[in-house]
Amino acid sequence: MAKLDLRKELKRYYTAKKTPEIIDVPPGKFLTLVGRGEPGGDAYSAGLNALFGLSYTLKFKCKEEGQDFTVMALEGLWWWDDETVFSLSDAPPREEWNWKSMIRQPDFITQDMVDEVRPAVREKRGPTVDDVALEIFHEGLSAQILHVGPYSEEGPTGERLHAFIEEAGYRMRGRHHEIYLSNPQRAKPENLKTILRQPIEEG
Repeated sequence: MAKLDLRKELKRYYTAKKTPEIIDVPPGKFLTLVGRGEPGGDAYSAGLNALFGLSYTLKFKCKEEGQDFTVMALEGLWWWDDETVFSLSDAPPREEWNWKSMIRQPDFITQDMVDEVRPAVREKRGPTVDDVALEIFHEGLSAQILHVGPYSEEGPTGERLHAFIEEAGYRMRGRHHEIYLSNPQRAKPENLKTILRQPIEEG
């Protein structure tokens, strides 16, 4: 049985360089969950538990039916109540952060498939599973950069990205996007790799 490896098929959109670049990201299908509060807090952790629970249950269901696939990396959109703020240096306290956690899915995953497995996942992962949605996300024209190191030290990398956007004649729009390429439970903080991505438009 062939295994769909989205990391290879979508490599262009899940790799980045330490120097900023512009990329046009096509639409994709994601399991998503919206929340508010500190990264790593109770609500955030419950959300990740629900997202990964559904993603792996869908994977195993599809594998039994002859359509195996890799589970993709966690992604996150981050924003604040004042959506004109893009810099971490201007951000409010972490408990006031808004987030949308996301895991990309193969195009053949349907709402009916999610609804079918949801009750079983709820029993194991809790009621947060009911808040997970399947949706199309289209980011479009964006600038991105690779950050290597602890999440808490992303600030300077983000500032470099923002400076690049301004110098290239674009302006920022939408929400700050992070793609977590490393497993924080396995990698040392100094080795964590994260793509920082910011949607842009012509200035």
